[in-house]
Amino acid sequence: MTLTPNQLRAAAWAGIALGAWLLLTLLAPVLMPFVLAAVLAYALHPLVERLHEKRIPRWLGAGVAIAALSLVMLLVVLLIVPVITRQVPLLKEQVPALLERVNDVLLPLAARFGLDLQIDVAQVRGWLRDLVSGHESELITGLLSSLRIGGSAVAALFGNLILAPIVAYYLLLDWAGLVERTKGLIPPRWLATVQSFLDETDEVLGQYLRGQLLVMGILAVFYTVGLALVGLKLALPIGVFTGLAVFVPYLGFGLGMIMGLLAAVLEFQSVLGVAMVAAVFIVGQVLESMYVTPRLLGERIGLHPIAVIFSLMAFGHLFGFVGVLVALPASAVLLVAIRRAKRGYLSSELYLEGSPSQTTAAADQPPSGHRG
Repeated sequence: MTLTPNQLRAAAWAGIALGAWLLLTLLAPVLMPFVLAAVLAYALHPLVERLHEKRIPRWLGAGVAIAALSLVMLLVVLLIVPVITRQVPLLKEQVPALLERVNDVLLPLAARFGLDLQIDVAQVRGWLRDLVSGHESELITGLLSSLRIGGSAVAALFGNLILAPIVAYYLLLDWAGLVERTKGLIPPRWLATVQSFLDETDEVLGQYLRGQLLVMGILAVFYTVGLALVGLKLALPIGVFTGLAVFVPYLGFGLGMIMGLLAAVLEFQSVLGVAMVAAVFIVGQVLESMYVTPRLLGERIGLHPIAVIFSLMAFGHLFGFVGVLVALPASAVLLVAIRRAKRGYLSSELYLEGSPSQTTAAADQPPSGHRG
């Protein structure tokens, strides 16, 4: 069987794609910090360029950008750690008192309907006592055991956190040269098309990053003001953390809500106070999911609000937590590819064949051999 040149070319590209896929699959754990570093370098490159335009050396600008990002991450950690360390030890005293008040309200209400509903406060108190104190040695033993079982995963996590900023720094030093060398590998006949695709993708991803920062700022203000209005003393750290953590969909909101409810239990010691704090987070989540993220992110990158929600669910289902993280930027890149494929399809013979415009144009053609 003799293959045509087109078939040979297609088979060669298929073999290259398969080999690349297998290589990426085998090297996935090793490549993770480098992929993360490339994402960081892409996001920080505009800042380094602006600093370079102000005659700041590129090596210094890259160091400033990496240091600023590390400082922001450190501040987020410093916001959450004191809140947890101060609140968790108080749970065993405050939660039972709150549950007793819930019983005082729940028992008469249930009695009207002939129901016997009561929270076993003694059992909850014992569970909290065991959780917070008294079994430290067992908790430490279990933690060490889990670390031994998943030691490679823990080591890889800390390795990525340390290695990624270092690799990102070196990428920032030679970002322009790296981009040009990569373009040099593209066949010249494809260069214009690929460059156009990359320019459009870069514009969409830039819009995404700016939109994400805007969403984080708006939600940080909303949660801080909302929690302050209901009288929560830790409104500032919890509100700022929740707003900044929304770049991780659902997880950031979940952690913020847990901290807010714990703070409400310890401070208000009443069902009404906890309910008001919960209402702030519920309203914030509804606004984020139904309006803020779809409008400020979806409209900026050209995704319909329904498409934003679908992309989060689809990528989360396919790739888990990492899929939720990359859902919107990956959807933005796919959107550029889909737009180009749509334009190509609408101008193709497959779409236009037999269309009224083509039929009319064919009818206007003079017959063969006609002399004007």
